[in-house]
Amino acid sequence: MNALSKPTDSTFRFFRSTIFIALVAVMGLLTGAVPTLGADPGRLGGKIDGYIKSLRKQGGIRGDERTAWVVYDLTSGEKLAGINENASLQAASMIKPFLALAFFHQVEIGQIVYGPESRGKVERMIQKSDNDATNWVMRQTGGPTATQSLLQRHYSAICQQIGIVEYIPEGGRTYRNKASAADYARFLDALWDRQLPQSEEILRIMALPGSDRLYTDAKSVPSGTQVFNKTGSTSMCCGDMGILVARGRDGRSYPYMLIGIIESGRSNTANYSSWISNRADVIREVSNLAYLAMKERHPL
Repeated sequence: MNALSKPTDSTFRFFRSTIFIALVAVMGLLTGAVPTLGADPGRLGGKIDGYIKSLRKQGGIRGDERTAWVVYDLTSGEKLAGINENASLQAASMIKPFLALAFFHQVEIGQIVYGPESRGKVERMIQKSDNDATNWVMRQTGGPTATQSLLQRHYSAICQQIGIVEYIPEGGRTYRNKASAADYARFLDALWDRQLPQSEEILRIMALPGSDRLYTDAKSVPSGTQVFNKTGSTSMCCGDMGILVARGRDGRSYPYMLIGIIESGRSNTANYSSWISNRADVIREVSNLAYLAMKERHPL
């Protein structure tokens, strides 16, 4: 199967995603609640929670640091873990796929031409996390306020806690743009179901070779696993959001999503390299747990 092809139950997933987005909007209006994907069996969530608690006891994660995690089996349509998923946290560069969504919305309605220059800018924004290219893309959609408004107007069911309030500042100090792990999960679910404008192009760009904390150096995740992701890094935020496509012994592909965010309560500028490296390793270990959970469910 082509790694970008739809799962075999594509018809079911199409209607599930469409109904899901509609229900999210209705439920949000009626209750003010933030619905989440699927049902959380808790087993993997318990393992992740136990791992984070053990790190806190050992001083590997400080008391002022918050974490959020979502693992979602895209093959079965079940959420395997959800911890602090509705917490509004620093988005850092993980906001960039949402900027691509706003950009491609404007492309779809004929307000922007997607040609060689813009393609290069969007690719550099996602693959290289180029902040100048990011700000160029955001200017095409009218700047932070207009981009936030566009997403809320057209994709409110997905972008429930997205807060885009600034261009990426010089030096990448993206402290003010916010999102939740649940926002990333809803985005990735709709993206994988090809429910977003230019979904195939967004997936292509997110799969370009680049840095990740979900596959590279995650020892339990087999070589050859495909990754569609976007990392986020500041001196107060370490995160990654993406879809991994595991290869099954039966020749099938088994996609699942993983979102991991660690936000510090204070700037770690003085020891940024060691802090970001250590927190990236925490996300890799959770990725190991996520793959092993998928292995229990599917013939991997």
